[in-house]
Amino acid sequence: MSNNKTSFSLTEDWTVVVFGFLIIALTLFGIKIPSPVFAWENSAELLEKVVNADNLLNVGKLFLWVYAIAILATNALGKDVSATIKGFPIVFILTTLALILAGNSFLKNWNLEAVIFSLTIGLIISNFSSIPDWLRDSLSTELFVKIGLVLLGTSIIFGDILKAGSLGLIQALLVVVSVWYFAFWVSKKLGIDEEMAIMISSAVSICGVSAAIATAGAIKGDSKKLSYVISIVLITAIPMIIFMPIIAKALGLSEAVTGAWLGGTIDTTGAVIASGSLIGEEALKISTIVKFSQNVLLGLAAFGISIYWTYTNNQSEVAKESKPTLGIIWERFPKFVIGFVAASLLFSFVISGEVISEVKGGLKSLQGLWFALAFTSIGLETKFADLFSSEGKKPLYAFLIAQGFNVFVTLGIAYFLFK
Repeated sequence: MSNNKTSFSLTEDWTVVVFGFLIIALTLFGIKIPSPVFAWENSAELLEKVVNADNLLNVGKLFLWVYAIAILATNALGKDVSATIKGFPIVFILTTLALILAGNSFLKNWNLEAVIFSLTIGLIISNFSSIPDWLRDSLSTELFVKIGLVLLGTSIIFGDILKAGSLGLIQALLVVVSVWYFAFWVSKKLGIDEEMAIMISSAVSICGVSAAIATAGAIKGDSKKLSYVISIVLITAIPMIIFMPIIAKALGLSEAVTGAWLGGTIDTTGAVIASGSLIGEEALKISTIVKFSQNVLLGLAAFGISIYWTYTNNQSEVAKESKPTLGIIWERFPKFVIGFVAASLLFSFVISGEVISEVKGGLKSLQGLWFALAFTSIGLETKFADLFSSEGKKPLYAFLIAQGFNVFVTLGIAYFLFK
């Protein structure tokens, strides 16, 4: 995720807010969002409902919608749009294939959602073939998932945020503090350098990729170490998406407890959404709100880490350049959370119920599409082999041990607060 600023560019989080609300505004002003049919039960229905000319035309219209947004957002970030122009259609085609697979009634009965197929397709391609640079450069995982999250705000009423958010914030404080210190302790015991240990601790305890990036910025961390931590976060999220909902059902946990557990444990926001959606609407809402409660702490955590790194033994000239101020809290704060809350406020208190009923289907369809696009991108940029180099085993072990601790501690806290 790039935060480089020019006079003609926005940060990624502000770009997400702008284009998320552009989509919402166009929808509210009567621009109809195409909603292709992907549901089918057998080959006859597949041919009749999904791959017929009218439905494929709707798929094409939907592609033009999101293609335009992707290009404009890339341009707003001050990036070269040529990679997006060439690469995004490939990502969309792969994602459409995932949506068609997920539309099968048999697979739906097994709670296999589109994001899982998106991940699988991307992983197969990236790990068994070579991804060209122009396609890799077009992948904008964080951009895609955060646009989807802003749109998700339109389906969550503000009362739910106030009700569950207070509990979510309590859980976030307890989990972040306990898991961060445990992860840091384990990392040091395994002989991992302090810079890597801090990145791992923040990633596993707060909010995954965003926390790792913010922490690396706070301590002027090595970009190679940051890339490694992000790879661990993304890969470990995959089995958690699939198996944690299964475990929750086997344990007989309520949707609220399950959502709080998922939101507090899984390290990437998109993965939380994917996993929560496998359980149900309430679990999806609670998991999202709990994860946002952790996101809110990101700015404060980066601020605290900046203070620690600057005023301990890490007195390099580079570190001194980033002496913390109150402005760092705002700088590190994930701005897409503002978009999510604003969308929720808008649809909770301003937009009439009649209008909401007219637009919610199209917005939900787009929300799911952006999430699926994000997970296709994650699959395409993830290599399993990177985790098994001789120099990478200790950080991997530290992360997995800390994540195991996180799973059990968060389950206990979630059960106590949300039962």
